[in-house]
Amino acid sequence: MTRRVVALAGGAGFKDIVRTMGTQRISALPVVDPAHHVIGVVSEADVLRKEEFRDSDGDRQRDFRSRYAEGRAKARAVTAEDLMTTPAVTVHPEAPLARAARLMARRRVKRLPVVDHDGVLQGIVSRADLLRVFLRPDTDIAGEVRREIVGGRFPEGLASLGVEVHEGVVTLTGRVPDASLVPLAERLVRSVEGVVDVRCVPTGTGAARTRPW
Repeated sequence: MTRRVVALAGGAGFKDIVRTMGTQRISALPVVDPAHHVIGVVSEADVLRKEEFRDSDGDRQRDFRSRYAEGRAKARAVTAEDLMTTPAVTVHPEAPLARAARLMARRRVKRLPVVDHDGVLQGIVSRADLLRVFLRPDTDIAGEVRREIVGGRFPEGLASLGVEVHEGVVTLTGRVPDASLVPLAERLVRSVEGVVDVRCVPTGTGAARTRPW
């Protein structure tokens, strides 16, 4: 996550919000209370409500009243607290990047505030942060797989398993006493940050068995 976060006070004015987004080149900003608890998020979509509903009048305005009450209210907003989307979609610092990625996809957001268990802002995770994980060095990935998966989860059953990593692709080689452990091992290895794919090469064969990412 990025620890230096540009945030808004609830009373920040509309033009200050737009100016901050423009100068900082940020598409969404967390809104915090005086104790730095995250109370909402203002996005470019929220700001554009004012333009979207600018010419709503007459019968058209009545239609907006019934169908787009929330959007019309945001179009009248002049402060961050009135404009923000709440509750904010957030994650905790210890959350895996995979969970952050799922949240972004499901909630269709580009940035996630990171908060502690009291809701206090700690940082922010962006899509760029999620992409950066795939630049993790192969040696770091291999070390975590050997330490956390092979040695930590299967200290006896997978003791003879070999681990090689090239460009994020993990290859597991060797024999296991129980074949039912292989799918579980593959699934756990895939959960390691930076892993692109997992291949299993049983001892004595020359072809890898690959499962799609």
